[in-house]
Amino acid sequence: MDSELAWETVARRTAYSCDGFEIRNERVALPDGTETEFDYLSEPESVCILPLTPDDRVVCIEEWRQAVSRVNRGLPVGSTEPDDDSLEAAARRELREETGHEAEDLEHLLTAEPANGIADSVIHFFVASGCRPTAAQQLDDDETIRVAETSLEDLLSEIESGDLRDGRAILAVTYYRLFGE
Repeated sequence: MDSELAWETVARRTAYSCDGFEIRNERVALPDGTETEFDYLSEPESVCILPLTPDDRVVCIEEWRQAVSRVNRGLPVGSTEPDDDSLEAAARRELREETGHEAEDLEHLLTAEPANGIADSVIHFFVASGCRPTAAQQLDDDETIRVAETSLEDLLSEIESGDLRDGRAILAVTYYRLFGE
C-alpha cells in the first residue's frame, strides 16, 4: 500500500444496522493531518454464480428489486453465512436456494470490490457448470425470484443494448466471455 495516500481511522461506530448490512461512520485523519467524517456501507462477503447447464444455457434469475422499482434479470447472488465452510460452499448453497439447481463443477472466476468508494463489499464470482434442477427453491422471506434459462449470446446482446443492468451479472458474463471460456 502507498502509505503517503493512506488514511488513519481515529474512531469508528455503527450508525445503523439491519439484517444484511450496516452503515459505519469513521473519524479519519487524511495524509495532510486534516480530520473528517467518512460513512460507508459494510456487509459480509458475497458470492455471485454464473450457472451453466450441460448444454451451455445460463440459469438466470428474475427478481423484484425494490431500490430500482423493477424486475431485474441477474444471476444468483448472496452473502456468505457463518455456517459456510468455504466460498465454494456458499456459492453452491446460494445456487441451490435461489434456483433449485446444483452444479457438477464450480470454478472461481474473479473477486471484485464493486463499490469501494462507498462500501466494503467484496464479491467472489464463480462459474458453475453442469447445473441441473434438483430441488425446489428455498427463498428468503423477502425474495421473489423466477428462474429462466437463456443463452450466453442473448445475455451479451442484453448487455450491449442496455437491457441487462445488473452490475454483477454484467461483470460475470463479460469477464467470462473475455477470460473464462
